Amino acid sequence: MVSPSLRWLAQRAAHTLVVVWGAATLTFIGLQLIPGDPARAIAGGVQATASPAVLDLIRQEYGFDRPVLLQYLSYLARLARGDLGTSYQLNQPVSHVLAQQLWPTIQLALVSAVLGFTLAIVVATLTAGRPRPRSLARLLEFVSLSMPTFWIGILLLTFFSFKWQLFPVLGNRGIASLVLPSITLAVAISGLLAQVTRDGIERALGQPFVLTTRARGAGESRVRFRHALRHAALPLLTLSGWILGNLLGGIVVVETVFARQGLGQVLVSAVGGRDLPVVTGVVVVTSITFSLIAIALEQIYRVADPRLKASS
Repeated sequence: MVSPSLRWLAQRAAHTLVVVWGAATLTFIGLQLIPGDPARAIAGGVQATASPAVLDLIRQEYGFDRPVLLQYLSYLARLARGDLGTSYQLNQPVSHVLAQQLWPTIQLALVSAVLGFTLAIVVATLTAGRPRPRSLARLLEFVSLSMPTFWIGILLLTFFSFKWQLFPVLGNRGIASLVLPSITLAVAISGLLAQVTRDGIERALGQPFVLTTRARGAGESRVRFRHALRHAALPLLTLSGWILGNLLGGIVVVETVFARQGLGQVLVSAVGGRDLPVVTGVVVVTSITFSLIAIALEQIYRVADPRLKASS
């Protein structure tokens, strides 16, 4: 008999495969719908002077002359073998291209996530149950949720780079160049996180155990950060998967605004050049990453909430 753990792992593995297949399929369809000739894009873009004979050779070499269904099946077969192909533009293995750009993106994502969660938790814990600070915090959170990510980045660049010259304008130039992009992403995700966390803390502050803790002489900071915040963590954990998904999407915008190296810049360039292998590689890596994050969060949730263990 198959153990529940193995059954759970098999279900999650199957779910991950379905997610990757769906993402890869939508990517293939989307690139097929983009106007333009992929052979001409490989030859050098719209302004390319390649002859029709050369374009025909390119189509034959890359299989563009075959029916779309056959191209799709060949595309899935390569992905099933773990072969991401070779970049049309860079003439390098896609795995090599992604490996070169992966660390800057991971670095930005980790710093932004830590900053965003920390900001949300601190603000929510300090303002919960306090009318005036709570009103001000909710106004700022509403503003952060309403502003597009690229606009936040442009504002930060305008003041902190162009006007006051405190941080580099563009590129990857050490830790200083990571500050503004990280703040941009952190502000974008912290608004909703703070609202959810504050609501959970305010519910916890009204529970009998808080009165008991205060009666034992615990200070307000201890009550909020050690006891109430712990009970507000489950809704925050539930929302984390969606927030991290938005974070991965926001990285594309932020890397473009700040001209940073990373998967976002590679993706934008590849879409413009109809570089299907690179676009697919980025989508597959992102899909797998998001699925693994979702699995990890589900496991953490099962540990944090004993009721789920009892029901499984």
